[in-house]
Amino acid sequence: MELNWIAVIVAAVSAFVLGGLWYGPLFQKKWMAYNGLTEEDAQNSHPAKVFGGAFVLSFLAAAVFGMFLGPNPGVELATGAGFAAGLFWVAASFGINYLFAQRPLGLWLIDGGYHTLQFTIYGLVFGLMG
Repeated sequence: MELNWIAVIVAAVSAFVLGGLWYGPLFQKKWMAYNGLTEEDAQNSHPAKVFGGAFVLSFLAAAVFGMFLGPNPGVELATGAGFAAGLFWVAASFGINYLFAQRPLGLWLIDGGYHTLQFTIYGLVFGLMG
């Protein structure tokens, strides 16, 4: 299958940048509180493992989403598919887990919102670069 690897890289980087903003200045304190984490916990994590792993997983998600869309999907189709995948596949799946784990709605909104926007941006990137 033909895959635009430049678009995959751009999409993966976009998720990485979005995550830095989303889980940084926008929602870091609330997200950490929902997860029972402290600043010390965050400082004790291994940055290469966390950020490296996050980038690899973002890259894989972008590549598979690009395969799903196929070549030249068009901006509207790709962006709509990204929104739908993020909200109704990823966020909905998190929602099922969070309901059974009795996690707070706010945590689902933060995590599900991130992935909805992540895949919407993936779609936009593939639509524009297709």
